[in-house]
Amino acid sequence: MSDQRSMPVPDGLEGDRLDAAIARMFGLSRTRAAELIVDGNVLVNGGAAGKSDRVQAGSWLDVTLPPPPTAPVPRPEPVPGLGIVYEDSDIIVVDKPIGVVAHPTVGWTGPTVLEGLLASGVQLTTSGAAERQGIVHRLDANTTGLMVLAKSEAAYSVLKRAFKERTVDKRYHTLVQGHPDPLRGTIDAPIDRHPSGDGRFAVVAGGRPSVTHYDTLEAFRAASLLEIKLETGRTHQIRVHMAAMRHPCVGDYLYGADPTLADRLNVRRQWLHAVRLGFDHPTQGRLMEFESPYPDDLAKAVEQLRED
Repeated sequence: MSDQRSMPVPDGLEGDRLDAAIARMFGLSRTRAAELIVDGNVLVNGGAAGKSDRVQAGSWLDVTLPPPPTAPVPRPEPVPGLGIVYEDSDIIVVDKPIGVVAHPTVGWTGPTVLEGLLASGVQLTTSGAAERQGIVHRLDANTTGLMVLAKSEAAYSVLKRAFKERTVDKRYHTLVQGHPDPLRGTIDAPIDRHPSGDGRFAVVAGGRPSVTHYDTLEAFRAASLLEIKLETGRTHQIRVHMAAMRHPCVGDYLYGADPTLADRLNVRRQWLHAVRLGFDHPTQGRLMEFESPYPDDLAKAVEQLRED
């Protein structure tokens, strides 16, 4: 929308050229001020004037300032490797690749699941915060695997409640250092931000209740492949609980993993994959179950351990 300004010429601009006076009064360049005059956007005492005309103090100016140019809004870009496993009018299930977060966050400049889907023409519900539309749960940037998002408002409401009430079956596989003792068990330990304030999370007295069930699927010389079932969904929950047991996820340097083992297996991120996801369809009620195979980097690490 144009900005209309009306005012007298100040005494200090007596005798200046009209373009120079407009430039000083409105903080414009001389070139831009001249363009406004030539385009008929400046009237002096109600009439047209030339850019080189000299102004008199007290003369009345009517100036129409065009709206400032708006910066182009960046268009979402498709996300390579973001696989669509299932889609209907209410939900979409995706297989998230490495290096992708669920939705835009402060400080993150990389790809997101949300923007990748929007770029592909997927319409998600607008329920919730604008930057998190359709998001009902998240995976860390370098955790791969299955996510479900809501496309309808009804699905968003039902799925949010299902995750809150712990009725969603979330299964992960993780490769951890060493051999947990016992081989099967439950970790019930509260999690909150690490006291250092460095972005990590930790088992902290008074933190949010967090429950992780684990079962050893396969044991190797220096590592174990575990299946994890989550009751709660705290940030970094599996990584924090495994580190608290002194069996950090292989490659998870943030939580104390041994770089020697990760280098030997060529693992460049935490070995953690959301392998299965089960829930009741939010509008149809039928049980939905999905599985995701290991990405190449994780599969090759396990193959190498078996060969060793």
